[in-house]
Amino acid sequence: MAYENLIVIDRGPVRTITINRPDVLNALNQNVLGELEAVLDDLEKSDATRAVILTGAGEKSFVAGADISELKKFSPKDAEGASARGQKVFQRFENLHIPVIAAVNGFALGGGLELALACDFIYASENAKLGLVEANLGLIPGYGGVGRLCRRVGVALAKELIFSAKICKAEEALRIGLVNKLVAPGEVVDAAMKTATIISEKGPYAVELVKRLVTDGQDADLRTANRLEQHSFGLVFSSQDAQEGITAFLEKRQAQFVGN
Repeated sequence: MAYENLIVIDRGPVRTITINRPDVLNALNQNVLGELEAVLDDLEKSDATRAVILTGAGEKSFVAGADISELKKFSPKDAEGASARGQKVFQRFENLHIPVIAAVNGFALGGGLELALACDFIYASENAKLGLVEANLGLIPGYGGVGRLCRRVGVALAKELIFSAKICKAEEALRIGLVNKLVAPGEVVDAAMKTATIISEKGPYAVELVKRLVTDGQDADLRTANRLEQHSFGLVFSSQDAQEGITAFLEKRQAQFVGN
């Protein structure tokens, strides 16, 4: 499929999705969300792709936020509908059966940081700047950023960052646990690719189950989370990959996982 606002490339089992609107710092609009939905439709049916990298074109910006010229036209009803759509798209990345890594170069502000937070983890370049800055415009995050930032860095710190519309430089983002790793500018996609490739070599069903456990269990009490883990531990033993992994280990060879 041809995209107007995205560049989608498969490198073996890893798919890279690049938001390609560098003239507006890769700002999100409804057309971008529609194309992301189309990519997600394909990913949800794919058995060949085992990890995804989400990034932005150029070194200036991952996604600098929402397209303000589009927001200017919104009525309250339009805004609520746009929030519902954005949350639905971002939730699909969070619930995708395979890992999604955000490779952040430059600005990840507003909706851009919300998109990165919907990924499983974030790698950032040393020139990255991240923040939920909607209060500067008299607005609030609308694509799930409040809840996800609270869960990522803690409630009190999330309040401080959102109330003040603070932009965190890369070093601070790493210190507070907002990002997992910093790399030199221009190398963030390569770093994410290295990790995605390692992940793609592991048992796909096992990785899927763990992602689901983390997503479903993060708001559960420990006993409930452990019960979910217990059930999933049984499920994984029903897979061919589990038997292949155990057999390969005993035979001292590399496992050949097929994803079921």
